[in-house]
Amino acid sequence: LPFSAAANLCPGAEQKVVFITARVHPGETPSSFVCQGIIDFLVSHHPIAKVLRDHLVFKIAPMLNPDGVYLGNYRCSLMGFDLNRHWANPSPWAHPTLHGVKELIIDMYNNPKINLEFYIDIHAHSTMMNGFMYGNIFEDEERFQRQAVFPKLLCQNAEDFSYSSTSFNRDAVKAGTGRRFLGGLLNDTSYCYTLEVSFYSYMLGGTAAAVPYTEEAYMKLGRNVARTFLDYYRLNSLVEGPLAPTPK
Repeated sequence: LPFSAAANLCPGAEQKVVFITARVHPGETPSSFVCQGIIDFLVSHHPIAKVLRDHLVFKIAPMLNPDGVYLGNYRCSLMGFDLNRHWANPSPWAHPTLHGVKELIIDMYNNPKINLEFYIDIHAHSTMMNGFMYGNIFEDEERFQRQAVFPKLLCQNAEDFSYSSTSFNRDAVKAGTGRRFLGGLLNDTSYCYTLEVSFYSYMLGGTAAAVPYTEEAYMKLGRNVARTFLDYYRLNSLVEGPLAPTPK
């Protein structure tokens, strides 16, 4: 990443990795704007972005279904597959993007110098309002509680993110999703989420008024997702000078 001689990129340094994917469903265009907000913020000159680059490695696949997007499909790839149901056994021929990303994630997971700490898959929701997350259910109560920390912090940073709409599940119909499959594969120090954002609007806390989403509002949510890692890793004290506002 530019603008930073990050220690975590030096040869032999242990890396904490945040892996982000988006647009596995071609019709969910808001996911691209959220992902764009994350990317633009992370490569900016903002002091928070610099601290994040110094301490974390972000791997981002902004479009998992480029052929479906090109064709104007709503949910499927060129060959008619819902890619978000094929994480368990993706074919290099039928699901090449999924296969490649999964191989990369597994290689990182097996590398003793890499801690794959977060996987976040960005989607858009056609019936729910606000931004919210889906997480996994674990028998280990402590792990289950730790998983709730990031969405709770995000709720404090983003006025359009709803923790009350965030839920944790393991229903069979979602078994082939990235969040479910990787949640079962990775160890208990890794957290896997689906980040959903409404297609149309969000409700501000304490009001009954729906605020329509715009491209800028989606990108703002992305910026707030990125800056939440500062709170999660308790890096606030490392930000130099007065804290500048998130860029518009």
